[in-house]
Amino acid sequence: MSNYPLSYKLSWLPRFLKPSLGGDASGFAPASGTLMNPAPGQTVRLAFFGDISAVANSSAPDCDPAIRALLGTADLVIGNCESPVVDRPSAVLGTKLGTHHAMSERFLAEALAAAGIEREKLVLSLANNHVLDQGIAGFDETVAALKRLGIRTIGLDAGGPVRAVQVGPLTIGLAAFTLWRNADADQFAGRVSMDSDPTRWPRHGFDLLCAVPHWDWEFRHFPRSDTRALAKQLAGQGVGLIAGHHAHVVQPVERIGATVVAYGLGDFLGTALARQPWPGRIGEIFVVDVSADEGTFGAIASYRLHPFMRLRERDHERLVPVESLEGRMREKVVGRLSAVFPSPARGRREDPSPLATLS
Repeated sequence: MSNYPLSYKLSWLPRFLKPSLGGDASGFAPASGTLMNPAPGQTVRLAFFGDISAVANSSAPDCDPAIRALLGTADLVIGNCESPVVDRPSAVLGTKLGTHHAMSERFLAEALAAAGIEREKLVLSLANNHVLDQGIAGFDETVAALKRLGIRTIGLDAGGPVRAVQVGPLTIGLAAFTLWRNADADQFAGRVSMDSDPTRWPRHGFDLLCAVPHWDWEFRHFPRSDTRALAKQLAGQGVGLIAGHHAHVVQPVERIGATVVAYGLGDFLGTALARQPWPGRIGEIFVVDVSADEGTFGAIASYRLHPFMRLRERDHERLVPVESLEGRMREKVVGRLSAVFPSPARGRREDPSPLATLS
């Protein structure tokens, strides 16, 4: 049994059809910002993307060269593997209907190649509600497939709540967890991390501790108060960077002291039906530059959200930067992004918003 409250279940379809802009929109930061001025001489670049799935794609996506180039600038790329990686789904009917996720090892490899993501630079989280959609055997097959592909994983109970990843001169701690599950608790126990309490995490030996949570409610652009409270708890325990997913729509950024929180990056590849309402087809790549200079080692120097759109193209999706959209679609997407992300405050030393060129 899943752990979703009844009100959540009842609101899923209405919010899927019409993602909500309701909620508390106060206290959020612009979509880009500079935390260190002057900029450090040496940095390490992290790039985060949202959920990746084959639900809306029968073949590998087409990816705009600008998105490929952006991902190519990163020293480490982190995303969420929303679908079990299996050769043959065991939940046949659910997989056909899209309620149960699955993607083949070949599809994942081709999708990553299409996006220009080098496997040796990639880390995928398996801490999400769909990871056991194909049962325990499908979970084991997923772990084995990612290992064969040379992709590092986070969000598994095995190995502890935080994984240390060496990125250039920096040691980055990555802690992934999910608040939601689609299967019984005993199936998740011992396999998938649901530990959201940072007081139980090791916090020493890392130059920067990052959380990658699968949290909040789906199809809501502004995070719930409980989600923001958890972000403050994580920041208070030394987590310097948070990049979340599960909402399937873009959500704002918050700065809590020196901690930067990107609440939701939307989907990288569609996770809910092939023909989805347009607000759910907006995604983002969250690029963070981290100082590697002596004296500021591991401090966040700057961040920027890069919005893109997933357009339908026959049996797959085409990922394009928002800047390349035209006509009415461009107007709608820019309007939605402007409603989610505040403009930089006057007098503050912020980078220009990536949305500024779209207004």
